[in-house]
Amino acid sequence: MFDLEHHGPDTFVGAGPRYPWGGLYGGQIVAQALRAAAYSVDPAYAPHSIRAYFIRPGDHDEPVRYEVDRIRNGRSFTTRRVVARQAIGAILTAECSFQREEESAEIQTVAAPSVPSIDGVADTSFSPRFHRREVSVDADDVTPRTGSGRAVAWMQVAEEIPRDEPDASLLDRCWLAYLSDDLATDAVRNAYLRHVDGAAREELSGVSLDHTVWFHHPLAADDWHLHDVSCHHFAGGRGLAVGHVFDQDGRHAATYAQEVLLRRRPT
Repeated sequence: MFDLEHHGPDTFVGAGPRYPWGGLYGGQIVAQALRAAAYSVDPAYAPHSIRAYFIRPGDHDEPVRYEVDRIRNGRSFTTRRVVARQAIGAILTAECSFQREEESAEIQTVAAPSVPSIDGVADTSFSPRFHRREVSVDADDVTPRTGSGRAVAWMQVAEEIPRDEPDASLLDRCWLAYLSDDLATDAVRNAYLRHVDGAAREELSGVSLDHTVWFHHPLAADDWHLHDVSCHHFAGGRGLAVGHVFDQDGRHAATYAQEVLLRRRPT
Protein backbone atom coordinates (compact mmCIF):
# COMPACT_ATOMS: atom_id res chain seq x y z
CA MET A 1 0.00 0.00 0.00
CA PHE A 2 2.82 2.40 0.78
CA ASP A 3 5.59 1.12 -1.48
CA LEU A 4 7.36 3.99 -3.21
CA GLU A 5 10.01 3.91 -5.95
CA HIS A 6 12.87 6.42 -6.02
CA HIS A 7 12.73 8.66 -9.10
CA GLY A 8 15.59 11.06 -8.48
CA PRO A 9 16.59 13.14 -5.43
CA ASP A 10 13.71 13.44 -2.93
CA THR A 11 11.25 12.23 -5.58
CA PHE A 12 9.18 9.07 -5.25
CA VAL A 13 6.41 7.37 -7.21
CA GLY A 14 3.56 5.32 -5.80
CA ALA A 15 0.22 3.90 -6.90
CA GLY A 16 -3.01 2.78 -5.37
CA PRO A 17 -6.07 0.61 -6.02
CA ARG A 18 -9.30 2.14 -7.29
CA TYR A 19 -11.53 3.60 -4.59
CA PRO A 20 -14.91 1.75 -4.51
CA TRP A 21 -16.65 4.91 -5.73
CA GLY A 22 -13.94 5.80 -8.24
CA GLY A 23 -10.52 7.45 -8.11
CA LEU A 24 -7.96 7.09 -5.34
CA TYR A 25 -8.62 6.99 -1.60
CA GLY A 26 -7.42 10.25 -0.06
CA GLY A 27 -6.11 8.53 3.06
CA GLN A 28 -3.68 6.52 0.97
CA ILE A 29 -2.29 9.65 -0.70
CA VAL A 30 -1.81 11.25 2.72
CA ALA A 31 -0.08 8.12 4.02
CA GLN A 32 2.20 7.84 0.98
CA ALA A 33 3.09 11.52 1.28
CA LEU A 34 4.08 10.93 4.92
CA ARG A 35 6.27 8.00 3.96
CA ALA A 36 7.88 9.97 1.13
CA ALA A 37 8.71 12.76 3.59
CA ALA A 38 10.15 10.25 6.06
CA TYR A 39 12.59 8.92 3.45
CA SER A 40 14.40 12.27 3.66
CA VAL A 41 14.50 12.39 7.48
CA ASP A 42 16.95 10.90 9.96
CA PRO A 43 15.27 7.81 11.55
CA ALA A 44 15.89 9.34 14.99
CA TYR A 45 12.99 11.70 14.20
CA ALA A 46 9.45 10.30 14.24
CA PRO A 47 6.44 11.96 12.59
CA HIS A 48 4.26 13.78 15.11
CA SER A 49 1.90 15.57 12.70
CA ILE A 50 0.87 15.93 9.08
CA ARG A 51 -1.36 18.59 7.52
CA ALA A 52 -2.66 17.88 4.03
CA TYR A 53 -4.80 19.73 1.48
CA PHE A 54 -6.72 17.74 -1.12
CA ILE A 55 -6.55 19.68 -4.38
CA ARG A 56 -7.93 17.35 -7.07
CA PRO A 57 -9.31 13.79 -7.15
CA GLY A 58 -6.67 11.19 -7.91
CA ASP A 59 -6.76 8.91 -10.96
CA HIS A 60 -6.33 5.23 -10.03
CA ASP A 61 -5.06 4.41 -13.55
CA GLU A 62 -2.03 6.67 -13.12
CA PRO A 63 0.92 6.61 -10.70
CA VAL A 64 1.40 9.44 -8.21
CA ARG A 65 4.66 11.40 -8.06
CA TYR A 66 5.72 12.71 -4.63
CA GLU A 67 8.15 15.62 -4.56
CA VAL A 68 9.73 16.34 -1.17
CA ASP A 69 11.06 19.76 -0.13
CA ARG A 70 13.46 19.77 2.82
CA ILE A 71 12.15 22.85 4.61
CA ARG A 72 14.23 22.59 7.80
CA ASN A 73 16.49 20.24 9.74
CA GLY A 74 16.51 21.26 13.39
CA ARG A 75 17.94 19.75 16.57
CA SER A 76 14.49 18.79 17.91
CA PHE A 77 12.19 19.09 14.89
CA THR A 78 12.46 18.46 11.17
CA THR A 79 9.98 19.83 8.61
CA ARG A 80 9.14 18.61 5.11
CA ARG A 81 6.72 19.73 2.41
CA VAL A 82 5.37 17.18 -0.08
CA VAL A 83 3.51 17.77 -3.34
CA ALA A 84 1.71 14.79 -4.89
CA ARG A 85 1.29 15.14 -8.65
CA GLN A 86 -0.35 13.41 -11.57
CA ALA A 87 -0.64 14.46 -15.22
CA ILE A 88 -3.42 16.91 -14.40
CA GLY A 89 -1.20 18.67 -11.84
CA ALA A 90 -0.94 18.68 -8.05
CA ILE A 91 -3.57 16.51 -6.33
CA LEU A 92 -2.36 17.02 -2.74
CA THR A 93 0.08 19.10 -0.72
CA ALA A 94 1.24 18.13 2.76
CA GLU A 95 3.35 19.59 5.55
CA CYS A 96 5.00 16.93 7.72
CA SER A 97 6.74 17.53 11.04
CA PHE A 98 9.08 15.08 12.77
CA GLN A 99 10.39 15.21 16.34
CA ARG A 100 13.35 13.64 18.09
CA GLU A 101 12.08 11.65 21.08
CA GLU A 102 12.25 13.51 24.39
CA GLU A 103 11.12 12.86 27.93
CA SER A 104 8.18 14.87 29.30
CA ALA A 105 5.16 14.69 31.56
CA GLU A 106 2.03 13.06 30.11
CA ILE A 107 -1.47 14.47 30.64
CA GLN A 108 -4.53 12.81 29.09
CA THR A 109 -7.67 14.93 29.31
CA VAL A 110 -9.80 13.09 26.73
CA ALA A 111 -11.16 9.70 27.78
CA ALA A 112 -12.31 6.81 25.63
CA PRO A 113 -16.10 6.34 25.54
CA SER A 114 -17.88 3.28 26.82
CA VAL A 115 -18.74 1.14 23.77
CA PRO A 116 -19.52 -2.51 23.02
CA SER A 117 -16.63 -4.91 22.61
CA ILE A 118 -15.39 -5.88 19.16
CA ASP A 119 -16.75 -9.44 19.34
CA GLY A 120 -19.94 -10.07 17.42
CA VAL A 121 -19.95 -6.72 15.58
CA ALA A 122 -20.24 -6.93 11.78
CA ASP A 123 -17.39 -5.66 9.61
CA THR A 124 -18.38 -2.69 7.43
CA SER A 125 -15.04 -1.85 5.82
CA PHE A 126 -14.99 -0.80 2.16
CA SER A 127 -11.58 -2.47 1.67
CA PRO A 128 -10.01 -5.83 2.55
CA ARG A 129 -6.95 -3.86 3.70
CA PHE A 130 -8.53 -2.99 7.06
CA HIS A 131 -11.35 -3.96 9.40
CA ARG A 132 -14.02 -1.53 10.60
CA ARG A 133 -16.65 -2.43 13.16
CA GLU A 134 -19.07 0.41 13.81
CA VAL A 135 -20.47 0.65 17.34
CA SER A 136 -22.81 2.89 19.31
CA VAL A 137 -21.79 4.75 22.42
CA ASP A 138 -23.34 3.34 25.58
CA ALA A 139 -26.38 5.33 26.76
CA ASP A 140 -24.83 5.61 30.22
CA ASP A 141 -21.44 6.76 28.92
CA VAL A 142 -20.02 9.63 30.96
CA THR A 143 -17.60 10.91 28.28
CA PRO A 144 -19.77 12.99 25.91
CA ARG A 145 -18.13 14.72 22.96
CA THR A 146 -18.52 18.24 21.66
CA GLY A 147 -20.34 18.27 18.35
CA SER A 148 -22.95 16.18 16.59
CA GLY A 149 -23.24 13.33 14.11
CA ARG A 150 -20.98 11.11 16.18
CA ALA A 151 -19.45 8.17 14.26
CA VAL A 152 -17.61 5.56 16.33
CA ALA A 153 -15.84 2.43 15.11
CA TRP A 154 -13.18 -0.06 16.05
CA MET A 155 -10.57 -0.15 13.28
CA GLN A 156 -7.58 -2.41 12.60
CA VAL A 157 -5.18 -3.00 9.72
CA ALA A 158 -5.88 -6.44 8.25
CA GLU A 159 -2.28 -7.49 7.63
CA GLU A 160 0.27 -7.96 10.40
CA ILE A 161 3.04 -5.37 10.46
CA PRO A 162 6.40 -7.13 11.02
CA ARG A 163 7.82 -5.73 14.25
CA ASP A 164 11.38 -6.63 13.28
CA GLU A 165 11.29 -4.19 10.34
CA PRO A 166 13.23 -0.95 11.03
CA ASP A 167 10.36 1.21 9.78
CA ALA A 168 7.55 -0.63 11.60
CA SER A 169 6.74 2.41 13.74
CA LEU A 170 6.58 4.62 10.65
CA LEU A 171 4.25 2.14 8.92
CA ASP A 172 1.98 2.20 11.99
CA ARG A 173 1.62 5.97 11.62
CA CYS A 174 1.17 5.75 7.86
CA TRP A 175 -1.62 3.26 8.40
CA LEU A 176 -3.26 5.48 10.99
CA ALA A 177 -3.13 8.38 8.53
CA TYR A 178 -4.78 6.07 6.00
CA LEU A 179 -7.56 5.02 8.39
CA SER A 180 -8.17 8.55 9.67
CA ASP A 181 -9.75 9.59 6.35
CA ASP A 182 -12.63 7.12 6.71
CA LEU A 183 -15.16 8.36 9.30
CA ALA A 184 -15.01 12.17 9.01
CA THR A 185 -17.46 12.39 6.10
CA ASP A 186 -19.86 10.08 7.95
CA ALA A 187 -19.85 12.36 11.00
CA VAL A 188 -20.47 15.50 8.92
CA ARG A 189 -23.21 13.79 6.93
CA ASN A 190 -24.85 12.52 10.13
CA ALA A 191 -24.88 16.04 11.60
CA TYR A 192 -26.22 17.56 8.39
CA LEU A 193 -29.08 15.07 8.17
CA ARG A 194 -29.96 15.66 11.82
CA HIS A 195 -29.86 19.46 11.91
CA VAL A 196 -30.22 20.78 8.36
CA ASP A 197 -31.91 18.49 5.88
CA GLY A 198 -33.71 15.19 6.09
CA ALA A 199 -32.53 14.13 2.64
CA ALA A 200 -31.61 10.53 1.99
CA ARG A 201 -27.92 9.81 2.62
CA GLU A 202 -27.34 8.89 -1.01
CA GLU A 203 -28.51 12.36 -2.09
CA LEU A 204 -25.47 13.95 -0.42
CA SER A 205 -21.96 14.03 -1.87
CA GLY A 206 -18.98 14.63 0.40
CA VAL A 207 -15.32 15.26 -0.45
CA SER A 208 -12.34 15.93 1.83
CA LEU A 209 -10.82 19.41 1.66
CA ASP A 210 -8.02 19.26 4.21
CA HIS A 211 -6.85 16.82 6.82
CA THR A 212 -4.56 16.96 9.86
CA VAL A 213 -3.29 14.15 12.08
CA TRP A 214 -1.43 14.53 15.38
CA PHE A 215 0.34 11.41 16.68
CA HIS A 216 0.51 11.48 20.47
CA HIS A 217 2.04 8.09 21.24
CA PRO A 218 3.52 5.08 19.43
CA LEU A 219 0.82 2.65 18.34
CA ALA A 220 0.40 -0.69 16.61
CA ALA A 221 -1.98 -0.18 13.70
CA ASP A 222 -2.57 -3.92 13.36
CA ASP A 223 -4.16 -3.87 16.85
CA TRP A 224 -7.72 -2.64 17.33
CA HIS A 225 -8.15 1.10 17.98
CA LEU A 226 -11.34 3.01 18.67
CA HIS A 227 -12.03 6.03 16.43
CA ASP A 228 -14.50 8.53 17.92
CA VAL A 229 -15.46 11.28 15.43
CA SER A 230 -17.98 14.12 15.61
CA CYS A 231 -18.87 17.19 13.56
CA HIS A 232 -18.04 20.46 15.35
CA HIS A 233 -19.30 23.01 12.81
CA PHE A 234 -21.00 23.34 9.44
CA ALA A 235 -21.05 26.51 7.33
CA GLY A 236 -20.44 27.44 3.71
CA GLY A 237 -20.99 23.83 2.72
CA ARG A 238 -18.01 22.82 4.88
CA GLY A 239 -18.23 20.58 7.92
CA LEU A 240 -15.40 20.25 10.45
CA ALA A 241 -14.98 16.77 11.93
CA VAL A 242 -12.67 15.99 14.86
CA GLY A 243 -11.66 12.45 15.74
CA HIS A 244 -9.92 10.90 18.74
CA VAL A 245 -8.15 7.54 18.55
CA PHE A 246 -7.78 5.25 21.57
CA ASP A 247 -6.10 1.89 22.04
CA GLN A 248 -7.90 -0.93 23.84
CA ASP A 249 -6.50 0.25 27.19
CA GLY A 250 -8.07 3.69 26.68
CA ARG A 251 -4.82 5.50 25.92
CA HIS A 252 -5.30 8.52 23.66
CA ALA A 253 -3.02 7.62 20.73
CA ALA A 254 -3.87 10.30 18.16
CA THR A 255 -6.21 13.12 17.18
CA TYR A 256 -7.27 14.15 13.69
CA ALA A 257 -9.39 16.87 12.12
CA GLN A 258 -10.86 17.08 8.64
CA GLU A 259 -12.92 19.65 6.77
CA VAL A 260 -15.49 18.04 4.47
CA LEU A 261 -17.34 19.70 1.62
CA LEU A 262 -20.89 18.35 1.65
CA ARG A 263 -23.40 19.09 -1.11
CA ARG A 264 -26.59 17.71 -2.55
CA ARG A 265 -25.97 15.68 -5.67
CA PRO A 266 -27.23 17.44 -8.82
CA THR A 267 -30.55 16.12 -10.09
